[in-house]
Amino acid sequence: MYLLGIDIGTSSIKVAVVDVETQKSIATVQYPEAETEIKSVRPGWAEQSPADWWENTKLAILKLNATNLFNPKNIAAIGIAYQMHGLVVVDENQDVLRDSIIWCDSRAVEIGEKAFDQIGHQNALSSLLNSPGNFTASKLAWIKENEPHIYRKIDKIMLPGDFISMKLTGNITTSISALSEGIFWDFQQDKISKAVMDYYGLDYNFIPEINELFASHGVLTEEIALFLGLTAGIPVAYKSGDQPNNALSLNVMKPGEVAATAGTSGVIYGVSNSLTYDPQSRVNTFAHVTYSPEEKNTGVLLCINGTGSMFRWAKNTFAPHLNYQELNTLAAKAPIGSKGLNVLPFGNGAERMLNNQYTGAQFLGIDLNIHSQAEIFRAVQEGIAFSFRYGIDIMREIGMEPKVIRAGRANLFLSEVFAQTFVDVTGVRVELYENDGSVGAALGAGIGAGIFNTAEDAFTHHEVVATLDPKNSAAYEPIYQEWKSLLMKTLK
Repeated sequence: MYLLGIDIGTSSIKVAVVDVETQKSIATVQYPEAETEIKSVRPGWAEQSPADWWENTKLAILKLNATNLFNPKNIAAIGIAYQMHGLVVVDENQDVLRDSIIWCDSRAVEIGEKAFDQIGHQNALSSLLNSPGNFTASKLAWIKENEPHIYRKIDKIMLPGDFISMKLTGNITTSISALSEGIFWDFQQDKISKAVMDYYGLDYNFIPEINELFASHGVLTEEIALFLGLTAGIPVAYKSGDQPNNALSLNVMKPGEVAATAGTSGVIYGVSNSLTYDPQSRVNTFAHVTYSPEEKNTGVLLCINGTGSMFRWAKNTFAPHLNYQELNTLAAKAPIGSKGLNVLPFGNGAERMLNNQYTGAQFLGIDLNIHSQAEIFRAVQEGIAFSFRYGIDIMREIGMEPKVIRAGRANLFLSEVFAQTFVDVTGVRVELYENDGSVGAALGAGIGAGIFNTAEDAFTHHEVVATLDPKNSAAYEPIYQEWKSLLMKTLK
């Protein structure tokens, strides 16, 4: 028996088939091979086409089937992970009305700040655990204000994973976790936030049916099953934003456990059993996959918009002919501190941990006589690691004190330079695992479909593949402090 996991990423769609007995991936692919474009018609805007997500999902699954490593008919359930905070709007025929305004779009920052002031800072933080910011609810308010002709046609609003689930099943559903990441959920009242809906003047009928996260969100239609070579009637039994799902894939489900990822964006995600919030809303709290009104497990999330995207830009700009492994080898030739070259990797929209400021990415201290490609690529990776340290220190301010961080051996964590710098500058041990978002989504489907009796049963074969301990923390501390002082000078 197999489980299918779909990960709707910003760069591509990744899908995996997991064997229920071994809990391991037996086949995984991504589509397309080239990174998907982010449409930015104005500075700070970021959109993608939901139709492209759906087309790429279908092509990814067909590519997965073509590996001939499993019988697609033996897939028993489907799970979906997705890029968080995006807004998809459809009409009564389930037709998409406009491109999705995705997670790194900054157009609704001012709208969210006004809402924060009007709702009241303490009221918003204590009930929403966040400011409205430029999250999904504020993006919807932007459409209402700027595109009323589209707003009038809306029947339902969705996050990206809800949209893919709709295309697979014909059903539109959501969950408390999803609503919380859109800043629609009142944690004190455990219901849709009246304060947000009323302030923005949003229609409550736009909100889909609320299901438990680990549950059937609909079953695969005959038409789609025939096209994809799957069995009609199997459930989409799990949907989660990519960061709660990444935590799930690393078996980070209990209070005190912490996960990290360094893909297009960088994230530290810690589980808490309290309604924790940052007074400045630099880090954000959402309902974790294990949240319930009885057991209020939350995920405290630090997001850095420009991590993998910063590395990709540097590659395409300075060494397009080299692959990422070759860049990592090159970076390792430069010394710690990159001979004084500093990089601020904040060029992918307004950064929440910088109080929603947009500084742009910056190279500081370039010396034309001593800096080469090696220093450039090491400085990029060090700058990204330093931004993680800056964020972890914010999390420490609100009571999160990670002792061990779990991460997938993927993306930037494939680089020995980045991984060791991350450990050295944060001072925290890192455990690396092979699981990724698509595998986590598949295991989540097994939990939601009742194939695993408990969430713990889905991780009985979970193994650490590498452990990294701090080695150069003393050397990095003054270098980090210099980097931080440069960052402070750029902030308003």
